[in-house]
Amino acid sequence: MNHCLLEVEVLDEPKVRYAPDNQLPIAEMTVRFEGLRPEDPPSQLRVVGFGNLAQDLQNRVQVGQRLVVEGRLRMNSITRPGGTREKKLEFTLARLHPLDGSAPAAAPMAPAAATAAPRTAAPAKAAPRKAAVEPAPTWNAAPLVDLPDDEIPF
Repeated sequence: MNHCLLEVEVLDEPKVRYAPDNQLPIAEMTVRFEGLRPEDPPSQLRVVGFGNLAQDLQNRVQVGQRLVVEGRLRMNSITRPGGTREKKLEFTLARLHPLDGSAPAAAPMAPAAATAAPRTAAPAKAAPRKAAVEPAPTWNAAPLVDLPDDEIPF
């Protein structure tokens, strides 16, 4: 299954265009995300949203904003003028989760279970939380077994 969640920073303003056959809005933007290890450089990725998500990208997303994007990855092949073929990674957006606390934007094909019915009873009050700052988790993406670079373990 191809499903990804990425925390990203928006590098350029989303650009909206419309499909010529059915006028479906299509928005594209470039984002940056950090590598798994501290020594890994940040990577850039093109994010594409269709329909209502394209409108949400245009209306709600700004350069420099931090988001969590949810969707799937796809590899596109592009033929350059010299006849060379280039592969480019593209992220097709399914949901958009702003990190500022506002409500997430979902594609119109989101499952019905994702939209809960309104509650009739008032929720119980939660106890106040302590204002403690916890360190961010660190991820170790190192291989579990040290192998020489040219050996494959199967």
